[in-house]
Amino acid sequence: MSLDKATVARIAKLARIAVPESELESLAGELSGILTWIEQLNEVNTSGVEPMTSAVAMTLRMREDRVTDGGDPEKVLANAPERTDTFFVVPKVVE
Repeated sequence: MSLDKATVARIAKLARIAVPESELESLAGELSGILTWIEQLNEVNTSGVEPMTSAVAMTLRMREDRVTDGGDPEKVLANAPERTDTFFVVPKVVE
């Protein structure tokens, strides 16, 4: 797959990355090379290969599921820089 400068500029804009006009051509070549390599991976026959979550086969240890008292909110919030009632006050992160 070959990417042109306009496509790379659009990708950079969507990713909110400032890319100078002078670097668009070289970046297009690099990204095209990466996509070509990924296309080669599609040619690998993976039929009969089980999906895996780790390179080492293991089973997770089970722990006892028990109810606890949940702790003391006053102790938890003792070192909070700012709080309201029994909640942490955090900066707004939604624009």
